[in-house]
Amino acid sequence: MKDDKPKVQFIEIADDFEGQRIDNFLRARLKNVPKSMIYRVLRKGEVRVNKKRIKPEYKLQAGDLIRIPPIRVPEQENAAPVSTKLDKVAELENCIIYEDEHMLVLNKPSGTAVHGGSGLKFGAIEALRALRPQARFLELVHRIDRDTSGILLVAKKRSALRMLQAQFREKTVQKYYFALVMGEWKPSCRKITAPLLKNEVNSIVRVNPNGKASDTRFKVLEKYPNATLVQASPVTGRTHQIRVHCQYAGHPIAWDDRYGDRRFDAYTAKGGLSRLFLHAANIRFVHPATNESMELNADMGPELVRALDYLRKRS
Repeated sequence: MKDDKPKVQFIEIADDFEGQRIDNFLRARLKNVPKSMIYRVLRKGEVRVNKKRIKPEYKLQAGDLIRIPPIRVPEQENAAPVSTKLDKVAELENCIIYEDEHMLVLNKPSGTAVHGGSGLKFGAIEALRALRPQARFLELVHRIDRDTSGILLVAKKRSALRMLQAQFREKTVQKYYFALVMGEWKPSCRKITAPLLKNEVNSIVRVNPNGKASDTRFKVLEKYPNATLVQASPVTGRTHQIRVHCQYAGHPIAWDDRYGDRRFDAYTAKGGLSRLFLHAANIRFVHPATNESMELNADMGPELVRALDYLRKRS
């Protein structure tokens, strides 16, 4: 008879996980365990490192021995492993635009979340782990919205994750997005610094003087009747930053279900568009191992290309 009773786990920390917070380590390892349960066992001292109680912010050291108590996950929380036979998972293999032993870069499709949760069985990171079962370490370096397509960096080593995230914090990473916006964007509007405040209940972001400082740079790429293709480069990394700054400027992005304009959506639908026209097209950063400057480009999907071709013909 199979014994399904959860057991105590002992895990020795490898070099790749040195410097990671214990709470984040547990959340990544205990995939189906609710976050509240993880923090509860941490607070109660049931998780031990080298036989000692630790706080959630404790940073792991190579060689640490972690004791994880038996944790029973409610049946409804259990999820089957992500299958590589699913079309959405298998297709991601063709979306990898760069890979070496330190990192992987994905041209994420629109509609694919970066990670599972909130009703989603899996996201890009879970799918990549299924495609790379031999990889000991795969973690998101940053995030982009579910409906935004384009460049997504994934670290394959803890050292690479630390170095790449440090570049994001220090704002030395340059990211460039393509966005199709409503109306004629004036070339003189090159920067928007409106502060942004997120509503924690519904995740809607608004311009608010009490919000966090936010900075997006813009450049006009192409003009069409009643529309403009702009390049947007976020200096800060706030939630929905480009989308809200475009709305604030009076030029919402096509097919933005939160901050868009339905009349503009109907106009662009004539060109076959039915998704958010926001694409992370280019990124520049320093390779975490070689220290060489890198520049990567991600092609726009066929739906975006067709929409622009339609607008060019109208011009």
